[in-house]
Amino acid sequence: MRGRVETRSLTTDFSKDDLLAAATGETDEFDVEDATAPSTGDMELAERAALRRVAGLSTELADVTEVEYRQLRLERVVLVGVWTEGSAQESEASLAELARLAETAGSEVLEGLVQRRDRPDPATYIGSGKVRELFDVVLSTGADTVICDGELSPGQLRQLEDKLKVKVIDRTALILDIFAQHARSREGKAQVELAQLQYLMPRLRGWGEALSRQAGGRAGGAGGGVGTRGPGETKLETDRRRIRARVSKLRKEIQAMGKVRETKRGRRVANEVPSVAIAGYTNAGKSSLLNAITGAGVLVEDALFATLDATTRRATTSDGLDYTLTDTVGFVRHLPHQLVEAFRSTLEEVAEADLLVHVVDGSDPMPEWQVKAVREVLVEIGERIGTTMPKELVVVNKIDATGELAMARLRHLLPNAEFVSAKTGAGIDELRERIAKEIPGPDHEIDVLLPFARGELIAKVHSQGVVLDEEHTDEGTRMRARVHADLAGALAGFSTNGSH
Repeated sequence: MRGRVETRSLTTDFSKDDLLAAATGETDEFDVEDATAPSTGDMELAERAALRRVAGLSTELADVTEVEYRQLRLERVVLVGVWTEGSAQESEASLAELARLAETAGSEVLEGLVQRRDRPDPATYIGSGKVRELFDVVLSTGADTVICDGELSPGQLRQLEDKLKVKVIDRTALILDIFAQHARSREGKAQVELAQLQYLMPRLRGWGEALSRQAGGRAGGAGGGVGTRGPGETKLETDRRRIRARVSKLRKEIQAMGKVRETKRGRRVANEVPSVAIAGYTNAGKSSLLNAITGAGVLVEDALFATLDATTRRATTSDGLDYTLTDTVGFVRHLPHQLVEAFRSTLEEVAEADLLVHVVDGSDPMPEWQVKAVREVLVEIGERIGTTMPKELVVVNKIDATGELAMARLRHLLPNAEFVSAKTGAGIDELRERIAKEIPGPDHEIDVLLPFARGELIAKVHSQGVVLDEEHTDEGTRMRARVHADLAGALAGFSTNGSH
């Protein structure tokens, strides 16, 4: 894989010191105060595009031992992956996705390399011989960052940085960086910061000349000698305590915000309003689909993880039944477990919905990978929450950008799916009708005569049920409708002889 990818967006910088300072309130870098939300997706998109990095003005520290304390600013990058299973096409597709992630974070991809191994090398991820080859590639391309297509252990990270003399980050850090850029709501910012701190905790360390270690054994006891208890271990322990305190505070804040969401969801459940959750691979077109169905006007951007904050909108079926549609955060292969845990309250929207609309990018070369990755994450969410996923309706989006041969293959792979284009509107009406059939509807048929003075009951029948027939008489309004059990019970006193 060769070539350059044009820089598209400004990268939000975060470093170890930023996160540690946030843990004690010394900085507002990760302040979780509410920002003024844009009124439309177009305004938010304009905001994201308002700043661009000027190429050639960056500076880097020469001392690689301080790399952990530098800003995570992705610029000219080389990608490297380990191919352990599957076909060569699959390994290249995984690296191509990593390139898109790097591009979304604001990087220029210079080179992509894949190493064939039975398993990643425990010391250097790709093996000592390939590290030397990678070092030559870094020198020849002038790259200042290497991104690995996997989650590196702290030892692997340190070994690679020592040998390559440039920044090294892994897939998890890259995704966290994108999330940090795109978080807008108070809850979203808190969730991202929590995931970042959980990722940073095991990677705290004092490095070589930078900080000394505390000696163990007899030397670590009282009177162990000069230099046996330097500032290194003390600072590490202080950092850990600060992070643990901040993590605890963030968990409480997210839990409190989750209760607000539960209250809103509880009101919908009490009113027996069916809920539909839109889930799927990142950049599959979930937000575009929500806009096409409801006219919500939420942010739509051709970038990975453009949507982090759940958006709920009301929609109505052709026979008048109200239901809610919720746009959720996108998934990706090997989604960091820190994010699944941090976004648990948001992802509960998916688990507790009455219907799951699983959006698939029909223009993707390997859509079955997307389907598999999403279903794996859904299973993980269900296991963490202790529930099973709702009924799934697969929707293949972007058919306007999908060839006939690919369409035939998708129809074979996903025989019960709906095929739509949120961009052109093709298939949207059919999707609305399919959703109306799949969501649970009222199942108690009533025949009642409601006095004109009980207008609130008439309104409830219209909002919560499906009106089959309505007639205004001298005595009141006669209605034949299908409603839920609780409303049927409340209307039992108004039944006519023709009630069911």
